[in-house]
Formats: sequence, C-alpha cells, structure tokens
Amino acid sequence: MKAIFGENKTISESGEHWLTISDLMAGLMMVFLFIAIVFMRHTMQESQKIKDVAVAYQENQVAIYEALLQEFETDLPKWGAEIDKETLSFNFKSPDVLFDNGKIDLKPEFQLILNDFFPRYLNVLKPYRASMDEVRIEGHTSSAWNSTSTDSEAYFNNMRLSQGRTRSVLAYLYGLVPSETKWIKANIAAVGFSSSRLVVDEFGNENAEKSRRVSFRAITNAHIQIKRILETS
Repeated sequence: MKAIFGENKTISESGEHWLTISDLMAGLMMVFLFIAIVFMRHTMQESQKIKDVAVAYQENQVAIYEALLQEFETDLPKWGAEIDKETLSFNFKSPDVLFDNGKIDLKPEFQLILNDFFPRYLNVLKPYRASMDEVRIEGHTSSAWNSTSTDSEAYFNNMRLSQGRTRSVLAYLYGLVPSETKWIKANIAAVGFSSSRLVVDEFGNENAEKSRRVSFRAITNAHIQIKRILETS
C-alpha cells in the first residue's frame, strides 16, 4: 500500500508540476496577446493619422488647383500656358515667347507675362502657404543641342541652359513684388531639369517644342507631416 500511495504521490506531484507550467504558459500567452492588441491599436491609430494627412493633402491639392484655374483660366490661351492638376505645375509652353534659342535672358514678351502673372500667382497661393513646402521654378529643354554633340554633351549643355533660365526668371521676379521679397527668398527655388522630363506623345516620341517650357510648381508639405508622425510614433 505504501508503495502504491508513494506512486500516487509521485503522479500527483508530477501533475501539479505540469499544471504550474500550463498556468505559466497561459499567462504568457495572455501577456503576448495584450501586447499584440496594444501594438495593433497603435498601428491602426498611426495608419489613420497618415490616412487623414493623405485625405487633407488631396483636398488641399484640389483647392489650390481650382483657385489657380479660377484666377487664370482666361489667360491660359493667350499665354500659351496650362495648369497640371496632378502636379500643380503652371506650365508656360511657348518657347518662342520665353527665350531666344540657346539664351538665358528673358524675352520682353515673357517679362510682360510675368508682370501680370506673378503678383496674382502669389496672391492665389497666400491662403495655402501654411500647407506648402516651396514653389519651384522649373526649367525644361528638349534633348537636342547641335548635330555634333553626343547625348551626354547635349544633356549637360541643356542642364546649364535650363538652370540659367530659371535663375534669370527668379532674378527678374525677386523684386517684382517688394512686399513679398522675404517670402520669395525663403520659399521659391530655381531648378533646371535639362531634358530629363521630356514631353512625349502616345508612342513615346519626344515633342521637342512642348518639352521646352518653364513651370511654376506649388509643392505641398504632406510628406513632411507624415514624416513627423512616423518620427514621433
């Protein structure tokens, strides 16, 4: 009987041992489940914040586009210009009006257009400045240079040309609206893209004339707001 009772005691102790480990594992599973729920809730909150920024970004883009279109719709045909809804680029597309071939100095016709356009452009953007990163004056060229140039030579020659032209535009505009000179200095950049962003037709063929353009692009700061959310999460 003692042997039997002793054996039962051993079984009992073994059962208690496994019961303790089972309780421990259940407790750990509860802890991990709680951590997972907290993590999922935090992730969902961060995702919602980013979604809210994306929605606000889209609404802001539409509002800026509509404000620009309302202000300049009747001027676009006579200026040879268009407004791109997706990029908020105000594109001047008549190269013969902008600059002489291979030159960086503004033609008188383009100066007259800028005299009318730029003060009104600044005024349209004023209500949206808190949501803007910068306004970028972008210069674009065709891929051509001359018959003896290699592709690389043409690209870098056009790079210098496009950069020089945008600097000339910015220099002309810098003092055009004296009350905005400080803001212009801090928020407007001049960038030359050479032939890296050509205008092509549906078959991928370059349209050299349309590729030669100057754009004013309003860039919003949604990416900065999303970065801040990620950094503080």
